[in-house]
Amino acid sequence: MKLPFNVDLSSKVAVLTGAGGVLISEFAKALAASGAKVALLDINLPAAQKVADEIGENALAIETNALSKDSLENAKKLVNEKFGKVNMLVNGAGGNNPKATTDNEYMTPDVAESAKTFFDLDESGLKFVFDLNITSAFLTTQVFAKDMLESGGNIINLSSMNAFRPLTKIPAYSAAKAGISNFTEWLAVHFAPMGIRCNAIAPGFFVGNQNRGLLFNPDGTPTARTHKILAGTPMNRFGEVHELLGALLFLADDNSSGFITGTVLPVDGGFNAYSGV
Repeated sequence: MKLPFNVDLSSKVAVLTGAGGVLISEFAKALAASGAKVALLDINLPAAQKVADEIGENALAIETNALSKDSLENAKKLVNEKFGKVNMLVNGAGGNNPKATTDNEYMTPDVAESAKTFFDLDESGLKFVFDLNITSAFLTTQVFAKDMLESGGNIINLSSMNAFRPLTKIPAYSAAKAGISNFTEWLAVHFAPMGIRCNAIAPGFFVGNQNRGLLFNPDGTPTARTHKILAGTPMNRFGEVHELLGALLFLADDNSSGFITGTVLPVDGGFNAYSGV
């Protein structure tokens, strides 16, 4: 694959959760193309295996439930047996849930009785979102960071624009991603004496499976929400997945970012910097 620049990651054994998804699968390919051995963890084994097959012998796909410590421990055993100790972790598992999404952006006096408001959000949906984003990162780090205690390592989390400014309709996802940014900073401080760095990438707006329904109508035309997003993005477009790879490789390479930890790096086309006027 074409990389934005070249770094030597041949000494890295990287574990990526959510590796069957659109973004993290590209992360895995970029790390592998830079020399790393990559373990692709996903609850959807066929999706992860497809990526591993594309990468070749330096990739291992493992069916893993990132909310089960036993499942994560089993994955760690398999990774250690094939590649050795893990020294890089990408916490990429995450997502939203329709049960934790309101129909309207605002609560108004004339909101339709049939609309799903804040008061109608389902507790199971909220728990699903928090578990998928926060708990998964917590448990995965507990399991794999143990390998980094002797020789150091690198943890890269996946945050979001929602962590800087909560978006309408998705309160649980916004709060969960804010938690990821906070957890990133906590880990950076906690593990600094052990030579373990922790940073996060905060993508702006990229079209993926989890947000496609909010961005496009069934006929493929952009929704009103899409128009708002693009109006708030100075570069006036959605990001392309390959535009995240430079941030990934920069944070992954100790020679490039060895003194950087506790940082949340936006890749957002200017969205977070724009005041709207």
